[in-house]
Amino acid sequence: MRAIPLLLSAAMVTGCMTQPQPAGRSAEAQAEFQKLTAGKVAGQPISCLPSYRRGEMVTIDDGTVAFKNGQTVYVNKLIGECSGLDNGFLTLVTNSSGPGLCRGDIARVADARTGMTYGSCAIGDFVPYKPS
Repeated sequence: MRAIPLLLSAAMVTGCMTQPQPAGRSAEAQAEFQKLTAGKVAGQPISCLPSYRRGEMVTIDDGTVAFKNGQTVYVNKLIGECSGLDNGFLTLVTNSSGPGLCRGDIARVADARTGMTYGSCAIGDFVPYKPS
């Protein structure tokens, strides 16, 4: 119950900069999203992320991941949910069809410890959030 007052306080402090919470997103996931995009403005979506390093991906929830590249954060709403992605031991394994990670590329959910696959989803568009 303590997370709700903290989230409301954060919303009051950021005022108009606060993004609306998508239906189904938990308070913890919304807090992670707010942390990643604080002080940043959303740009036009792009279909491909030319390059990224493995450690730059942050899971927001089962349907949303973000990639940090310097001060820019690229938020990706996955096409279909990658169930279990937010449990800490599962990760996305991608097969890219082009020079980078692009919309429509298939991402499999795999256990980082065993390599066992649990499902898949597809990569959506990347929304860049840059410092304002």
